[in-house]
Amino acid sequence: MVSRIKVVNDIGELVSIFHAADTDVKRRLLLDLASSWVTMPQIDEKYGTLGKKALLYLDKIKLIESQWITSEKGPEKAYHTYYTSVQINLLGSMGELADIIYATTFSDADLEKYEEGIKGMMVGGEGVFMGEVAEKLGISQTLLRGIVKRSSILQIKGFKIELIEGQ
Repeated sequence: MVSRIKVVNDIGELVSIFHAADTDVKRRLLLDLASSWVTMPQIDEKYGTLGKKALLYLDKIKLIESQWITSEKGPEKAYHTYYTSVQINLLGSMGELADIIYATTFSDADLEKYEEGIKGMMVGGEGVFMGEVAEKLGISQTLLRGIVKRSSILQIKGFKIELIEGQ
């Protein structure tokens, strides 16, 4: 087995790492994925809708890989963690740390409010510039990055925030 290390050197990425296992379902799924290849039917059977949602989040933050395997039912996509360990190496101001801790700990209802506000700024499904969103919401770009990193429906591409395809 190849040993791969996920190096975290962006303070905003801490939100993703902390939310990779912030519920019991995500934690157990992450442990399953770290120990073996798991198919979507297995995830659905063991974890239901929450497991599928957790898998999509882990895929969004690029902690998992997939491959096609042959089963009794024919070819199926299987998932496994891409990394075997995580190294956190970063430096940030106390203000940035405060924003990241806040983005990590606020409620799912608060996250949904931010997501809806950001989606409302998108015209015709087009992305919106991060600076514009931060200004309109009256928040720092660090907090905004934390919100997007935590979101299952938003992603950062360049200087824009976009919806993840299919959302």
